[in-house]
Amino acid sequence: MSAAQAGRGWSDRRDASLFLGLLPALIVLAALTAAPGVYLVLTSLTPLNLTNPDSAWDFSQPLGNYIGMFEDPRFMHSVGVQAKLSVSSVVLQLLAGLGVALLLHANTPIRSMARSALLIPMVLPPIVVGITWLALFTVDISPLHRFMAGIGLPVPPLLTDPDTALWAIVFAGTWQHFPFAMLMALAALQMVPDSPIEAARIDGASRWQIFWHVRLPFIAPTLVVAGLFMLIDSVKAFPLIFIMTDGGPGEVTEVTNFYVYRQAFSFSLWGYASAIATLMLVGVFVVSYFIYKITSAKDEHAS
Repeated sequence: MSAAQAGRGWSDRRDASLFLGLLPALIVLAALTAAPGVYLVLTSLTPLNLTNPDSAWDFSQPLGNYIGMFEDPRFMHSVGVQAKLSVSSVVLQLLAGLGVALLLHANTPIRSMARSALLIPMVLPPIVVGITWLALFTVDISPLHRFMAGIGLPVPPLLTDPDTALWAIVFAGTWQHFPFAMLMALAALQMVPDSPIEAARIDGASRWQIFWHVRLPFIAPTLVVAGLFMLIDSVKAFPLIFIMTDGGPGEVTEVTNFYVYRQAFSFSLWGYASAIATLMLVGVFVVSYFIYKITSAKDEHAS
């Protein structure tokens, strides 16, 4: 046997051993992830209604839910609300995270303590965050409203006003998730080399010019990746909306996943809800693909 054949034989045995070692985990992953996903897609092809269990096997119009989805004005409205919530949340989280990261990037004695304190919102359960901001935005019990009224600046009831309800959700979500953007931006700022910054200072550049022309180009790829992760996370704003507004007032804060919840658990239209959830799942996969491409390009550039 030649050395090349022996090497291939060892490589094949190694690959087989690795596969056998991963097989139990793959089986569990398939049972917990793939199987429910397949069931979701199959259910989306039926008009399943819990008031008519026989409809679970009715595949006579497999695309009926998907066609009806785009003829449903309430669904299209929920997509618009979701887009507004996602875009505004990501922009505010990036700006807040970057701003705090720039402050923490300075070499101060309280940096470590402040960074630890600012991570608290990110580790809180969404239920706790929702209850906290529900109390702060409820006029009768809110210390915030009482303080503002005491200084002559009364705040309207944010959660019951159609013009401000969604922005109250955005603010609460930004408070909870901006530490992630802060950590990403802070790590990227610490990786910026000193030589371009020193050269810019010698040339007389101001702090703003150094940030805009030197630091920002270095950390931009990291901010893009952080923004994409936060965009995916913004689709999961269900707990805050459920606790703080229940989709109201009216349909002002009814995002797409909350509309799925109502279709499934309020109207028992599981087939239709599954179709919307499948479409959302496809959207998440598409965004995840872009994350993979961006991170791969960044790693190749770094290497």
